[in-house]
Parts: sequence; C-alpha cells; structure tokens
Amino acid sequence: MSGTPMSYADPAPRQPLQWLRRLALAVLVLASTALGVATMFRILYDGGLGILQAAVLGLFAITFGWIALAFWTALIGFVISLARRDPLTLARQAPPAIAALASRTALVMPIYNEDPARALGGLEATCHDLLASTDQDLHDRVEAFVLSDTRDDAIAADERRHVAALRQRLAGRLALHYRRRADNAGRKAGNLAEFCRRWGRRYDYLVVLDADSVMGGRSLLQMITTMQREPQLGLLQTVPIPIRQHTLFGRFTQFAAALYSPMLAAGQAFWQGDCANYWGHNAILRTRAFMAHCGLPRLSGRPPLGGEILSHDFVEAALLRRDGWRVRLDVGIQASFEELPGNLLDYARRDRRWTQGNLQHLRLLAASGLHPISRLHFAMGALAYLSSLLWVLMLGLSSADAMLNALSRERFFSDTYQLFPDWPLDTSAMVMPLLALTAAMLLLPKLFGLLLALWQTPAAFGGRWRLIASALLEMLHAILIAPLMMAFHSAFVIGILVGSSVGWDPQTREGRPVAWRQALAHTRAAALLGGAWALAMYQFTPSFFWWLTPVWAGLISAPLLVRLSGSRRLGDGLARLGLLTVPSEVQPAAVLTRLDASHSLPAPADAAGVPPEQPGDMPLQHLGWRRQRPARHRPPLKEPH
Repeated sequence: MSGTPMSYADPAPRQPLQWLRRLALAVLVLASTALGVATMFRILYDGGLGILQAAVLGLFAITFGWIALAFWTALIGFVISLARRDPLTLARQAPPAIAALASRTALVMPIYNEDPARALGGLEATCHDLLASTDQDLHDRVEAFVLSDTRDDAIAADERRHVAALRQRLAGRLALHYRRRADNAGRKAGNLAEFCRRWGRRYDYLVVLDADSVMGGRSLLQMITTMQREPQLGLLQTVPIPIRQHTLFGRFTQFAAALYSPMLAAGQAFWQGDCANYWGHNAILRTRAFMAHCGLPRLSGRPPLGGEILSHDFVEAALLRRDGWRVRLDVGIQASFEELPGNLLDYARRDRRWTQGNLQHLRLLAASGLHPISRLHFAMGALAYLSSLLWVLMLGLSSADAMLNALSRERFFSDTYQLFPDWPLDTSAMVMPLLALTAAMLLLPKLFGLLLALWQTPAAFGGRWRLIASALLEMLHAILIAPLMMAFHSAFVIGILVGSSVGWDPQTREGRPVAWRQALAHTRAAALLGGAWALAMYQFTPSFFWWLTPVWAGLISAPLLVRLSGSRRLGDGLARLGLLTVPSEVQPAAVLTRLDASHSLPAPADAAGVPPEQPGDMPLQHLGWRRQRPARHRPPLKEPH
C-alpha cells in the first residue's frame, strides 16, 4: 500500500434519526398497501372469497406494496432535492471538498469482447480530465488498468494496440497497464478478484469502471478524498447518468434517467444511510476491505439459480456491510456517466442477464449476519423482475374472474330452495378510486421529477415548454412499452424457473436499427396474446376491456414499438426539435467534451507491462445460514503505512 501516512481522524458524517427515517418509511408503505388491499378485498368479496379471488388479492398486495415503496421513495427524494439538502446528513448541499491525495488508487476497467476504440476512448477522456483537475503529480498516486477477459484473439490484438497508443499519450503523467487473463473464470467478479489477488495490496482504493463508463476528474478526486477522510467507508457509489444516445429508445431512456434518477437516488440515500447498494461500476472500493470480505463462492446447485453469482455487486455491498463497513450512495458527486443499449431488444437482452442474477439473490435472503436493509435490497432486486410475472398473473386472474362474473350475472338464485335472490354487488364506486390511486402512485414520481427540473434547471433540458413536452412524450412512451417489458420479464422469469441459463455475451451499446423480421420474431407472441385478450374482454365484459386498454394496446403495438426503438432518424428528429434534450448535451461536463475529441489510434508500441505484483489473499465468504458474527462495532481494517 501507499507509504504515505493517511489521516483517519475525521468521523463519518452524521445520519440523524436514521432509525426513525426507516420506521416512518415502513409505516407509510404498509399503511398505503393496507388501504389498497382493503379496497381490493371489498371489490372482490361478494358473499365469500374463492380461490381465484384470494389469489388475485395476494398478488395485488405484493405488487401494490412494491409500487408504494417506489412512490414514497420518490416523494422523499423530491422533497430532499427541492430543499437542496444532503439526503444523508440533511445539511445544505455543498460540493465535496478535495484534499491532497495521500493514497494510491487504481482505476480498473474490466472488458470482455468490447469495441476497444469505444472503451479506451472513455478511459482516455477520464484520465485526461483527471490530470486536468489537479496540480498534484498523480504519477505515484493513480494508475489505470485495462483488465481484459476477451476471448477473441483479433479483438485482443486491437485492445493491445489501443492501449499502447493511449499509454504513449499518458506517458510520464499517469501509468496505464494492460492484463489479459488466460481464462475468464468467474466473469467480471472473477476478473476483479484475480486483479486483487495479484496487485490488491499495492492500492488503497479501486475505482471500478465499466467499458462504457466515463467519469469526470473532479468526481474521482472527490471520491478518493472521501475515502481518505472516512476510514470506516468501504464503498462509495455514484449515480451514473446515460449519455451518447441517438436512437429513439435511447433518447427516451437517456431523458428519463437524467430527469428522474438524481431525485430517486436522493430518496434511496435518505433511508438507506450507510447500508446502500452497489451497482458494479462508477464506484470506489476500499481495497483491503473488498479483499477481506468479498470473495464470492459458487452457489450450490446448477445454473440458472446455482453456480456463479451473476449480480455480484449487490452481494459484495451486503458482505461489506455485514462486516462493519459503511456503504454509501453519494448523490452530490456529479460527472458520472454510462451508456445504455439503444433499442428495446438489446435492452431486454441485458435485462435477461440481470433477471437471472437477481433471482439468485432470493437464495441469499437467509444468509447469516446480513443487515436487514441488505436483505431488502436482495428482495427488491428480485421483485423488480418478479413483479412483471405477478402483474401478468393478477391481470390474467382478474380477467378470468370478470368473465366468470359476466357469464353468471343472470344467476340470482344459487340454491333451489333460496327465498331471496343474490343481487349482484355494484363495486364500480370502489374500482375507479383504486385505479386512480394506483395510476397516481405510478405517474406522480414522474411529475415530481418534472416539477423539480422546471423549478431548478429548466434551461438544462431545453427550456420549460420543451421540457414539459418531452416529459409528456416520455410518459406516453413509458406507458406503451410497459406491457411489452412486462411480457419480456415474465418470459425471462419463467425460463429461469424451468432451468434456462443465460450466456455471457458482450453488451451491445451502440444504437442499431431493428429489422421488421427481427421485431416480429421477438414480439409476435405478445401481439397475438394482446389481440386475443382484447377480443375476449370486449366480447364478455366491455367495461373491463376499456380498463385494460393500456395493456392490450401496448402488446398489440409491440412489433412497431420494437421496430421504431432503434430508429436514429426519429431520435435525431426529436433532437432537432429540441425535445428529449438533457443536461449532458446543453451543459456538457468537461470530460464529455474530451470524450468527443478523443481518438485512440493504434500505434506500433507494445502494450505489455504490468507493475510489480503485491499478492494478497481474497478468501471465499460463507453465505449459508450459520456464521460466526463479527463484533457489532468492529473497527475497520487499517492499511499498513
């Protein structure tokens, strides 16, 4: 580790009444859910509650509770952001201070069959912006690593050429190293673990970057300074914002993330406190803590629910917190960016991998010693995809119940010797308020984000009128694609439950068009299901048909939505009109300007060369039911001086 002593005198930031925040949130969520479930019970109860109605009620309780948690988190984030308060300390927001670096940090970028020019272009912009953000000599303080898991020899040769060229441009100012593994056991988590076992003791901190990550130099300095100042902080996660989107779908997702993500993250940070989550990139880790507590074992059994842990980041955050380290989400650190898939199909493919990884977390809910909030993260991650299947089941059972009621509506006497008829109960007065409440809890978070931007940063989104028009378009787009994503996620969950495992393919980040044949091949079943569903509802229960309009309309139009999602012409057309404009385009951070100007051209120099190894152990952790628990207030590990 670094030979320069570091100061550990500063205490961690105060988190006033953290227990009360979590209690208040739990009360609000449970009260909202109880109100919704009670109303649904009165709607379904007609002299009794059959198996069908009970199943609908149970599914509704789970999905409504999920909606309630998201709603109250968004409302809290709106209030915190409107007041410009730090969600952790509740003090006035202030830019994090930057101190002289008294530590060694590695910027690590694991890559796997990526476009070298694109990945290295982002790393180059990040490194140059870091060098421009400080007068301090960083040569012995920060080093960058490209950790290749690439299996294609031609791509690997291209990686080495681009690394060699970038190394020449950074020569004498910031060291850049390249390592390609002989095997890629453990995927990304195994890649990082292998790095830690070989070089981990050489560095105090690791900044983990994805192949599409771009980070501002000042943001990196703020992250390192925060780690130096708080010795109990094991992980600091930033909020990555999507950039460089040109397709129609890409611009919608980029706009939505820019408008809503900071507010939602503020709400999460308010109640998570020092038990936040980790999203796998654009974050800084305390190396010795990570090595001591984040060695991941294989789960027992076969994939998809056994084998390698795919969504390793959630688990690593939980393990750090289990052993006394703080894990925080910092919404005050800006200039943290990433890229996203540019069309619906590529986006869904990425979700397929995440679905499997998050469902694995259900097996870890009972792991010993975990913080309750860490268990909640596991449950929420799984429910993010399970909720789609639950919605499908609930809507399907509700439709079946409505059809059965319609077919039996004329049966007023259920018994031959019955003296008085069973008059049908009119529940329309309760149905509409429940639908309105559900719609409000789904759409109000978007309205909160819009109001916040209108008040604080309208110019960054192209002006007030363009911002309003863009937000309305994004809401319409979200409503239209929601049924299709629900169908995709439901199919993913069912496939995993019956034993279908995902492969490890590189993520498609460059926006690309979708051919009609491809769009139809992936959405034909959903469109036919939507058409049959709509026809059946219209035939037997027209009132329910109209209530389900957003669902069947989205399914029927799925092929068109997928086809248009990859259109650059439509995306660029909206951009020319000033719609779906985002701050990274109107007021680009310096690192994004450098990104557009970066050209990582091949050079004849050799890319080989890594620093001297300082090996360290990274023991595999126990994730079973029983484990010797650490002391409650165990002091953090100290780096050797």
